[in-house]
Amino acid sequence: MKFSVSRSLFGLALLMTVDVSGKPGKPGPAPDAIKPRIVTETVKHDTDDPAIWINRANPAGSLILGTDKDVDGALYVFGLDGKIHADKVVRGIVRPNNVDVAYDLMVNGKPTDVAVVTERYANRLRVYRLPDMAPIDGGGLPVFTGELARDSMGVALYTRASDGALFAIVSRSDYQAPLQGYLHQYRLVDDGTGTVRAVFSRSFGEWSGRKEIEAIAVDNELGFVYYSDENYGIRKYHADPAADDSDEQLGVIGLDGFAEDREGISIYRTGAGTGYILISDQQNNAFRIYAREGTTANPHEHAFIKSINVSTIESDGSEVTNVALPGFPNGLFVAMSNGRVFHYYSWDDIAGQHLKKTPQPAAAAGK
Repeated sequence: MKFSVSRSLFGLALLMTVDVSGKPGKPGPAPDAIKPRIVTETVKHDTDDPAIWINRANPAGSLILGTDKDVDGALYVFGLDGKIHADKVVRGIVRPNNVDVAYDLMVNGKPTDVAVVTERYANRLRVYRLPDMAPIDGGGLPVFTGELARDSMGVALYTRASDGALFAIVSRSDYQAPLQGYLHQYRLVDDGTGTVRAVFSRSFGEWSGRKEIEAIAVDNELGFVYYSDENYGIRKYHADPAADDSDEQLGVIGLDGFAEDREGISIYRTGAGTGYILISDQQNNAFRIYAREGTTANPHEHAFIKSINVSTIESDGSEVTNVALPGFPNGLFVAMSNGRVFHYYSWDDIAGQHLKKTPQPAAAAGK
């Protein structure tokens, strides 16, 4: 099945014919699937995970980062028009898996925005300065040192509100991974020479042992981390390693209703402590949406709201922002799709008539 997407962005008319038929034997999008506003140019191998960097001085210059996972993979950089910024693409990464973005890490005495990528087959993190994508990690940051399972997969960045400390929370492939302490957390710091180093903070996180853990998302404002135990549910912990009960699981959502794998997680903020958690129902080509806030009886019980059908095929990774951007006045939702592309959806289309739309100015993105 193919459809055409025609939109105008920054005065540029875009017309793309998109193949959304899926792989042989795999279902394509549902008839009522939401259509993307933009489909990116294709990468070389296999898209996996996106991140959104908001240019707070010039929202039109915001960027979408996305991994292309292979032994000669790359971190791609796209504009809001879906075009590849060839001068910013980072190549020579040994199977990049997931990527996340954070703001205002102090490097050389200056607040610096960074992108952090898992380099799976090299067992390390890579750190790049935004927006020029210059490496600032001295060649890479080893993770899971001394463990049997070291192939890094998922990553999410957490900025602690109390002191601005930045942490990377990292997951790994399931081969010989432990049932307790599946994830490791590292504080990212300038070593005094302008090079970012990783300081181990803790291991945490329960695993069902059924498949693997890849997708991770952090709610900076509320201080929680969510991760997909793919064939079980989405587990919730405190993101701060110094929290009194940092080793205790706070709750689990998404125990049922999924076709198979629970994958990409993203959080849309509508207000202080309110909003939505979107989780990829991968084999169903849909996203299941839960309340960001808990119930009155249990702050860690997140009610299921609805499932939405999208045009992505077996989406692994996703990200969302409520920042108003050109062409996306109430926010942007980005999701990976088979076909070596990422889809850009308007929050207006995701929200429909039932979900809230709460745009924020670009300057608030780093908070």
